[in-house]
Amino acid sequence: MQDQDTRPPLFGAHSPTESRIETAVLAGGCFWCLEAVFRELHGVLKVDSGYCGGTPDTADYEQVTTGRADHAEAVRISYDPRQIRYEDLLTVFFSIAHDPTQKDRQGNDRGRQYRSVIFYADESQKTAATAAIEQLTRDQVYKDPIVTEVVAQAPFYPAEAYHNNYAACHPDQPYVAHVAAPKVSKLRRYFAHMLHRAPLS
Repeated sequence: MQDQDTRPPLFGAHSPTESRIETAVLAGGCFWCLEAVFRELHGVLKVDSGYCGGTPDTADYEQVTTGRADHAEAVRISYDPRQIRYEDLLTVFFSIAHDPTQKDRQGNDRGRQYRSVIFYADESQKTAATAAIEQLTRDQVYKDPIVTEVVAQAPFYPAEAYHNNYAACHPDQPYVAHVAAPKVSKLRRYFAHMLHRAPLS
């Protein structure tokens, strides 16, 4: 999304009323960046980095980063739908977390493991994802076509423990400082009304 001084619109208009905890699985580049962004949102209870789209025998960082496994680096977001909607997560996904017009890459990270994917859990999530892409396309938010895949949720395999909350734990790591941190700063600028009142533990 073009950097601008107005807050990007939210998708959809319904209010959350359900009390159960729900999950969303999203992929769009390095999971360190995705986790850093989504952990900031009020209503998000937990964010797990991991691998989705491939087989269990290839669900490890060493194999996924080769690009030969079919996994995407992904995050599993556990959230309270009374406090944040799935559509709100999609708004942040498309406007802050990554560039959905980049095919099988994000910036200098190249390979199918960095593809843009929404792994939907049910028809409601599928409908929301499709509607969001249609709206962005209709409104010509991006110059290039959106290449985000919308596919049925495959098994999610948690990443190695050292990846958890990586950006917060390693703020001086060059990749975190130059790629993840600017995304978090942009989120705080445009979506201050959606942030945690206290840091997510």
